[in-house]
Amino acid sequence: MPVDINASQALGLWHRVALEQVKSGGTDLTMRQMAILMHIYLVPPPHTVRGLAATLHVTKPVITRALDTMGELGIVDRARDDRDRRNVIIKRTVAGALFLEKFGDLVIDQAKHLP
Repeated sequence: MPVDINASQALGLWHRVALEQVKSGGTDLTMRQMAILMHIYLVPPPHTVRGLAATLHVTKPVITRALDTMGELGIVDRARDDRDRRNVIIKRTVAGALFLEKFGDLVIDQAKHLP
């Protein structure tokens, strides 16, 4: 369903969502980590470090550092590809799915306040 909002409204929504996310005291992800997480959950798998690096136009070490933090938070998991040990497969977790579900609910809630 298309939403017709202007740039100021879009930025206002993003601002309110960011403020509420920070105030909640929950998991605080960087923009890069959030982009990675949403890609993993919204684009059908499989996802690899190499593929994520290509999608985000960054190096594999940049993705690895982001995934290290995200793995510590339990929102993603990694495993070596059994067919090609050079590849690292990024896996979804229940904690990651719940985080994004709550984040989506937050966006919906804040969108209700659009002028």
